[in-house]
Amino acid sequence: MKKIKKRKLTGFSKLLIKILIILLVIILIPNGIRIYKSSNLKKLKYDHEAISNILDKKVYSEFMNIGENKTMNQVVKEQEFDKKRIDKYAKITYTNQEHLAKNINLLLDKGYNTAEISLIIAHSTTSTTDEFIKKDYIENISNYLKFDYSKTKYIDRYLAYYKLTRESYDNVVTYVNIGLDKEYYKDTKIKDKYSIDMLVNKYNGLSENFEPKNLTKIPSEYCLDKTEEEFLTKEALNAYVEMKEAATAEGYSILINSAYRSYKDQNEVYQTYYNLYGENYVKKYAAKPGYSEHQTGLSFDVASAHSNIFENSKEFNWMKENAYKYGFVLRFPKTKEEVTGFKYEPWHYRYVGKDIAKYMYENNLTFDEYYARFIDTDK
Repeated sequence: MKKIKKRKLTGFSKLLIKILIILLVIILIPNGIRIYKSSNLKKLKYDHEAISNILDKKVYSEFMNIGENKTMNQVVKEQEFDKKRIDKYAKITYTNQEHLAKNINLLLDKGYNTAEISLIIAHSTTSTTDEFIKKDYIENISNYLKFDYSKTKYIDRYLAYYKLTRESYDNVVTYVNIGLDKEYYKDTKIKDKYSIDMLVNKYNGLSENFEPKNLTKIPSEYCLDKTEEEFLTKEALNAYVEMKEAATAEGYSILINSAYRSYKDQNEVYQTYYNLYGENYVKKYAAKPGYSEHQTGLSFDVASAHSNIFENSKEFNWMKENAYKYGFVLRFPKTKEEVTGFKYEPWHYRYVGKDIAKYMYENNLTFDEYYARFIDTDK
């Protein structure tokens, strides 16, 4: 057998191989490093676009030090991202907004700290943040925005109301959210969708055609006037029956005096009181048509079988201590007339459900206050 002779590489071939090896190193090692870094960032829940930008902007080490961070995941994808402000971005609580990096930058430029910025964007939409940024710097902004129910769109109203009343910041925010800094029946919101937790007052009305779909006739034995037909929504009536039976078992006799009223019915009531007692009276004691809770089918006036004056009856005290257990609340308390906009009505009860009623009872809140804090989430 003939031996195969090995060809010696020429100088040119050796040079070519060296170049190929160098090129492979140049290509493969950086890609390997990028893949390795991408894997680490992915473990911290950064998405594909964020990872690409982190590596392109050469801020991998900074992001690894920060760790998982939703705010960072968003701002690094935006054109306004500023590497010099990474530490600031990382301290801001995430809120899903467009142009987050831009808004944070502008707020930092105005002098707000990261805690204040977190509050500002948490209580804003993109549009209300834009409007807020146009305002001058507001000192101690956190006094007004530290509550879950604060709204940056009302900040000017908060400031004005605090200056006028010197109420606690908690009350300022709550009362402005209700609308107490405005005139009655001005800039009202009209609703046409029924819900158990709907609010009707002098700032929130119902359309002329609003009528609950589940109105149910109240058995006559539950009513003060057995000849009048009275109605409540099914939920409210079921709760009332439960409460009525519990009261009866304890020796108390409660009866419904007036329940559902249509827009037309309320208009007749309002005009009657107006003609008899004048404008000042109806402002305090009678709701305009469309602004009466009776139209919701969730409210009723309660009476006692033992006394013509409900407040003087033993049923009055029983209702004060027990109504919340069945989902009912005294709608217009004596100590909260300025909040509700109506004079004290010891006979007027509203169904809100057991959980809400219990919270209101334990925390001495009107439904207006509860609604402004926990139900009205419109920023």
